[in-house]
Amino acid sequence: MNNQVRGSKGAITVVVMMAAMMALIDISIVNVALTDIRASFGTPLDQIGWVSTGYMMANIVIIPMTGWFQRRFGYRKYFAVSVVLFTTASALCGLAWNLPSLVMFRVLQGIGGGAIIPTAQAVLFARYPREEHGMAAGLYGLGAITGPLLGPTIGGYLIDASSWHWIFLVNVPVGIVVAILAWRVIEEPDFVADRRPIDKTGVILLATGMPALQYVLEEGNREGWFDSMTILMLSGVAVIALATFIVHELENPNPVVDLRVFKNRSYAAGTGINFLTGLALFGSSYLFSLYCGSVMHYTALDIGRVFLIAGLAQIVLMPLVGRYGVKYDARILLAIGVTIVAFSQYLGAQLTDVAGFDDLVAPQLVRAVGLAFIFIPVSVASLSDIPADQRGNATGLFNLTRELGGSLGTAWMGKVVADGMATHGAQIAEHVSAYSPEVQDRLLQLRGGGLPAEAILDLKVKGQALVLSFEDGFRIAMVAILFGLALLMLMKKPRAGASVSGAH
Repeated sequence: MNNQVRGSKGAITVVVMMAAMMALIDISIVNVALTDIRASFGTPLDQIGWVSTGYMMANIVIIPMTGWFQRRFGYRKYFAVSVVLFTTASALCGLAWNLPSLVMFRVLQGIGGGAIIPTAQAVLFARYPREEHGMAAGLYGLGAITGPLLGPTIGGYLIDASSWHWIFLVNVPVGIVVAILAWRVIEEPDFVADRRPIDKTGVILLATGMPALQYVLEEGNREGWFDSMTILMLSGVAVIALATFIVHELENPNPVVDLRVFKNRSYAAGTGINFLTGLALFGSSYLFSLYCGSVMHYTALDIGRVFLIAGLAQIVLMPLVGRYGVKYDARILLAIGVTIVAFSQYLGAQLTDVAGFDDLVAPQLVRAVGLAFIFIPVSVASLSDIPADQRGNATGLFNLTRELGGSLGTAWMGKVVADGMATHGAQIAEHVSAYSPEVQDRLLQLRGGGLPAEAILDLKVKGQALVLSFEDGFRIAMVAILFGLALLMLMKKPRAGASVSGAH
């Protein structure tokens, strides 16, 4: 197969990986800075979340449209301009003077970052020959999975050394170098622009439905889900706009997002597994970070160190699985990966309020191993058999499913913890009677402290309810990722003697 992209394979790999890492780290790096940003601007607690929400909303609007932009402008031009936009927006974020300005610049940053992520993957697949797609997927996987894990660590160090502004400003020198190199090393001598008219109706429906859906997922738990009129209305907007979008795109001969790619059974099953991977990666990361902060009282820097160990393991594993994994059936590797990730969530469900550092590292390390066995085979099996002229569209949708899985997983885990606090708190309180001999003995032991014994006992009840709520969340994540085993049955068997990258 003739590749659309030419140029030094090594240089292109370094450039797109640097850009992808930069964009993906920014998804999670801001989370450790929210407290400092809130203090700097005097922002109410219920509004600071827009710093993350604005970025993600822009991401999920632009990601599915990247295929059309790539066909119209080419990989080289679209990628370089996206990096320039991301870098400029990063500088503006670092110079923001209040919350509205920061959110506005984060939206711009999200547009650039959302364009970089799938385009980086498409460029690698276009430059590497088919038999090396496993390695291409492995290299891209270093950024796609390690980036969100390293974000909190890098953010913690930058804030500790300076201020929150530098989590954005650090992108500027990197972005300038990447933009210049991308323009020089990515070559498309045979590129012919797609001049078909843009599907304006599709763009409007997508730009309406996806932000509405993202808002519901991000803010639903905070606003009480369907007790909130805003959430109720936006849920309706999302359902109507996206349902109309799907029908319109399937009927339109020149869709902005070609959904017909889902006719490929392996691609459809792979995107489903990718969705569950996003849920396990982002949802459980959110759950684990919250657990470390609220139960173990770890600082942002301490939490980052836990994630760092898992990140280092993936840096070693990703290239190895990418290089040698092509010798095996993708479905076998995916089954191994799904099982290992599910086991990591089981380990998370065993954590208590007296867990040591090694106890906290173990589930993250196991999950890192499992994700390495999922991300590369699912990328190769899903994308290698997609025709070159459809690959930009396919990679956009493929990355979108992971983002949506992460958003749903984060919202779901937040609701599980909130609901579990109330449920488990009530159940424990039923068994804590003031007239119980055991409780009387415990109250006598607690007297003499700085707080009344009854208040200390109440805190212990709430603490135990919180731990049980986190256990529920990890168990739910475990069951959710196991559904990936069912999706494996839909994947086609590779041809006899074919590698994983030959899956069709």
